[in-house]
Amino acid sequence: MIEVEVHQQLRAFLRQQGEPYWHHHLTMARLVARGLRLGRSTVIQAGAPSGYHGHYRLSYLVPALLWQEPTVLVLPEPLQQRLLMVEIPRLREWLPSPKAIRTGDRFPEAGFDGLLLTTPEAWLSDRLQQAGRFPDNVPTILDGVEDLETWVRDLTAIHLLPEHWDTLMLAYPTHLEQIRDVRVRLTHGIFQHPPNPYDCYVLDAEQRSLLHHLIAQCRATPSTTGTTTLPAPWDIWEERLQSEDFLNWATISRDQGSFALHSNVVDLAPLLTPIWEKQAVVLIGGALDPERRAPTFRQQMGLDDVTCIQFHPDRHQEFVQLYLPDGLPMPNTPQFQPMVMRELRALLSTNTARQGLTVILVSDVPLRAQLAAELAAEYGSRVQMEKTCLDDMGILVAGWEFWRSHQTVLPTPTLLVIPTLPIPSLEDPRVAGRVAYYKRHRQDWFRLYLLPTALSELQRAIAPLRDNRGVVALLDNRVNHRSYGQQVLEALEPMAQINYLDASLFSTPDFSAVD
Repeated sequence: MIEVEVHQQLRAFLRQQGEPYWHHHLTMARLVARGLRLGRSTVIQAGAPSGYHGHYRLSYLVPALLWQEPTVLVLPEPLQQRLLMVEIPRLREWLPSPKAIRTGDRFPEAGFDGLLLTTPEAWLSDRLQQAGRFPDNVPTILDGVEDLETWVRDLTAIHLLPEHWDTLMLAYPTHLEQIRDVRVRLTHGIFQHPPNPYDCYVLDAEQRSLLHHLIAQCRATPSTTGTTTLPAPWDIWEERLQSEDFLNWATISRDQGSFALHSNVVDLAPLLTPIWEKQAVVLIGGALDPERRAPTFRQQMGLDDVTCIQFHPDRHQEFVQLYLPDGLPMPNTPQFQPMVMRELRALLSTNTARQGLTVILVSDVPLRAQLAAELAAEYGSRVQMEKTCLDDMGILVAGWEFWRSHQTVLPTPTLLVIPTLPIPSLEDPRVAGRVAYYKRHRQDWFRLYLLPTALSELQRAIAPLRDNRGVVALLDNRVNHRSYGQQVLEALEPMAQINYLDASLFSTPDFSAVD
């Protein structure tokens, strides 16, 4: 069977390399091979984000190269280049595999039985639009699916930019005054909202009605081209304005006095379920769900009967040291910011044994700027806010999205400070809109949306510190006193926990600490 050959070849290759390797390689490789042979979909949680470690990639490359039938491998362009330049050439020198390897946004000619590398955008857009660029029933491996939701939302989002209003006026000159009137009324209503850190606002019922009526009036009138088809993207907006399954919001530029409209589907499961039925898939990500069977991830992504496996970081080699004090003010109290500054000073003064980069992750935009200003007043140019040019002893104050995007190119921090859990804020109108959707459908919006998002962000953020067994300082007292606190701690495993500051926290850790 393919599983036996994959096991033997990969084990021999790893021994020949003579390097330390991921201890789950053989198990994962057999699972991928089994999924290819049986045509059964599989979800694999590899324990570390694909964009950071990627140490598991040999585990799916070997079965993909040894499998005698065509296979599609879906992963972002930078990871493709890594495989083509480093991983695949090493394997091709060892494996007895003449399998052809191609890259592209569509399946090659009929009869191709090699390995095709493509991007998530190309493969998902084809599957969603049923464009036929990729045939059905070809086993497909998707790497980095912790970003699957982002990929799908980016592909299905519809944006109505200022220039699209000009396009509509050119297409329907007889409705020129009506189009201008609707645009002015929307501008006035959207700018009436008080400023918020996100510069966005969910469209209310009156604004949606205005847009829907305008689109209906234009659709009933032939355009300058003689057709009743509205110019893109106006032709899609009518359906989205009428359905509660879509979130419609506006982003504004107060300096320019302009706005843009955006629309996206809330529940992705109905979109994705038909995709998984077209071929067997192997979905590989870091930490997708706290539970082995990944029930929340599978529900959100529309996955039904699939094989699930969950690997964990090595308890002796990849643990972090967690500083979690108790008795601190809650994040929503006035005493919280002064406490954060006090803890930051204490942490920075205690960290003398293991000097290096300190990263402070703050989701609250005003708090982030305030902390950066206060720290800069005390530590000078060592402090940078969302910059990549840092001193060896630098202090980086950043948001979660910035850290996620740049953690692979920045030095590995010795200290990562997390003042508050990355639970999406209900002050963000887009978050509030999604929560309202879950409430309308009588679903547990915290357990299905807010908490899984926070846990995923947390696990991805601390991944670099597992290389040097760095220190994670979590200052959110909700972990100690809320029912979901235990799930947060489980998401940080393996770790050695301490609730007081001591110089030994930053010394070389003892491996027995996690036994």
